[in-house]
Amino acid sequence: MAALLHPTTEQLQLEDVLAALGHPVRMKIVRALASGEETYCGAIETGAPKSTLTHHWRVLRESGVIRLRHSGRRNYLTLRRDDLEARFPGLLAVVFNSDGERLP
Repeated sequence: MAALLHPTTEQLQLEDVLAALGHPVRMKIVRALASGEETYCGAIETGAPKSTLTHHWRVLRESGVIRLRHSGRRNYLTLRRDDLEARFPGLLAVVFNSDGERLP
């Protein structure tokens, strides 16, 4: 299996991170990873069909929001909290404190 590409901290772009966080399913994934612990992807309840989760993981990984690691037939996800905080201080605090309401 080919190695997955993860952008370096310096390569993280605010536009990409915000676009990745702009989808409700991806926000659920990020909030589920808030502890910073590596989590088996099947343990995250999103309500989305399994067939679309691969797409959401790819968007989050390619934007630099999560790190994805394969181990056998399982995928493990980790929020890149330290990298995001170093590049965009305070962004995750806003994400985790948001109540999910959309502005008109």
